[in-house]
Amino acid sequence: MADHPVAPAPATRRGAEADVYHGVEVADPYRWLEDGESVAVTEWVAAHNHRTREALAARPTWGRWHERLSALTALPTVLALSAAGEHLFVLERAAGADQYALVLRSATDPQAPARTLIDPAALAADHAVAIDWFHPSHDGSMVAYGLSEGGTENSVLHIMQVATGGVLPLRIVNTRAASVAWQPDHSGFWYAVYPEGDEYHRHVRYHDMAHADATADPVVFDRLPTPEAWPDVSISDDGRHLLVHMMVGWTRIDIHLLDTTTGVWTPVIEGQQAQSSLRIVGDTLVGVTTLDAPNGRAISAALTAPAAWTTIVPERTDVVLGAHASCGDELLVVASRVGVDTVERWPGGTPIDLGIASVVALDADTGRAFVARGTFGAPVDLLRFTPADGVQPWGPVPEPALLPTLTVTQVQYPSLDGTLIPMFVAHRADITPSADTPLILTGYGGFAIAESPVWMPNLAAWCAAGGVYCIAGLRGGYEYGESWHHAGRRQHKQRVFDDFHAAADWLVAQGYTRRDLLAIHGGSNGGLLMGAAVTQRPDLAPAVWCAVPLLDMVRFPQFLIARLWTDEYGDPDVAEEFAWVHAYSPYHHVHEGQAYPAVLFTTAEGDTRVDPCHARKMAAALTWASSAQADRPILLLQSGRAGHGVGKPASMRVVEGADVLTFFCWQLGCEQLA
Repeated sequence: MADHPVAPAPATRRGAEADVYHGVEVADPYRWLEDGESVAVTEWVAAHNHRTREALAARPTWGRWHERLSALTALPTVLALSAAGEHLFVLERAAGADQYALVLRSATDPQAPARTLIDPAALAADHAVAIDWFHPSHDGSMVAYGLSEGGTENSVLHIMQVATGGVLPLRIVNTRAASVAWQPDHSGFWYAVYPEGDEYHRHVRYHDMAHADATADPVVFDRLPTPEAWPDVSISDDGRHLLVHMMVGWTRIDIHLLDTTTGVWTPVIEGQQAQSSLRIVGDTLVGVTTLDAPNGRAISAALTAPAAWTTIVPERTDVVLGAHASCGDELLVVASRVGVDTVERWPGGTPIDLGIASVVALDADTGRAFVARGTFGAPVDLLRFTPADGVQPWGPVPEPALLPTLTVTQVQYPSLDGTLIPMFVAHRADITPSADTPLILTGYGGFAIAESPVWMPNLAAWCAAGGVYCIAGLRGGYEYGESWHHAGRRQHKQRVFDDFHAAADWLVAQGYTRRDLLAIHGGSNGGLLMGAAVTQRPDLAPAVWCAVPLLDMVRFPQFLIARLWTDEYGDPDVAEEFAWVHAYSPYHHVHEGQAYPAVLFTTAEGDTRVDPCHARKMAAALTWASSAQADRPILLLQSGRAGHGVGKPASMRVVEGADVLTFFCWQLGCEQLA
């Protein structure tokens, strides 16, 4: 490494700030780095960016990784879809495109030409405008969509007349992650929105299309049990019944039903620790719930008695039920076995086999269902299913010669307490992992999100070059349903970290790699996981990529939308829960003189989910603690015009991927891999 020495880290003032929480004094020496608008912080970030960019550009592999990732990322792929009568609305990125565009496809003819409704990349010179969400009317003649810029996800609602492509002058701000429910005659719509200047108190309003603006739109629903509760809205085909699903924390969803003709609200489920997702099909509610069924069961209820549920698909011990859609007389339900999805047709339970895959999106209308399918070995593709024709490809197909031929297996390993944890292992088909094989390990472990097969250009590029890529299905996720989620949240969060540490140790012990050829990464909640790995097990791996992370778990609720996550982690304002988060908060467990691994922190100034101050403060703390350690640098990149990841242009993703794989090869001493 001496041929390309890393410049010294920028000087960083270490303060004496401290607070007392429930009788415990907690030091916070880098609090000044929380103010991302200050000149001092801006200059500090610029110095770190320059240092990191200079260090990575000096490595001989960066150009090769950039070239390979450019080719893989340029392949066509799908992000979301919605079926509406004869139309299929698809959020897809065309070959070589920088952003996902909203594309109109035929729901009946795969050869019919597709039509791009809006390409947000054309709205900014740096392609940093993105479509955050979209909701067509039932007949597909109108579509509402949200645009945001610079990765902020602070959506502005727009309306398009699909036939002409004309965009109406109406603009509604503060519609982050909005849902929209259209009247059948398009005379108006219900929508979720935030009060001006408020990250919480999301509510539902109604907009009458006869009005040119939304300033006087009436509030339809704001019965929030907590300021952080998250209502979404949907509508029956005839417009008579409105459903409001309200997420209250990460283990409870309340559902309320409005009869729009009488104005009467009826609770469907309220106050229960259960996750439920229902649709209105004719005069019936149909959907999936974890009430009395941690792995999920499908239920139905008459609209006249919406709380009287009948089980139509029972819970099973080996299957977790998820997304669903009604297709003619059948109910299609995503059934997941340890993160691998199939779509089951009920009644009967006949599976639609998708291979080692995940269902990225599912929707159906007029007897046709559409699936966006994810795999490790190819970009997300589009499929159509009908009972008569079965499964057909229904969109662009990438050139197979550009894709690596992968072998993907699922193994189990014991965690610290003996619990068996699942893990995907991917590598090129002609590779046999050994102690000489460079290996990347990642995980997430939170918020009831299962690790499932999905296209990752970094994985494809790494495996194509001869490396191994592993994804651990940690507790806190959803690999085994709601009980798996509960086993890794709140006071049980340390189990998630133990699960990850055990994965790394097991891979080394089993000869998949050796310690000095092991790199680890995670983002967001997975960035917290990386912080815990660095501070609890600094010997775990020599190279760490920590992306858009949570790291100060004592002050996290004070930033952006993070009070949404106190239900998952605990609330530091509560003495017992402060003890949980302070016990592992990575920022507060950095010790001077400890030999830490090399860490690449990546964050973005436009992140409106996790404040970039977490990465800044942790980078400063680790640099201070390991100042005498020249061969394991602490590096920071804070991007401009980008956010938590949603809406990031493909070209920026390629640069980030090249940075990461270059960093790993450099620190693992395997630059010949590229």
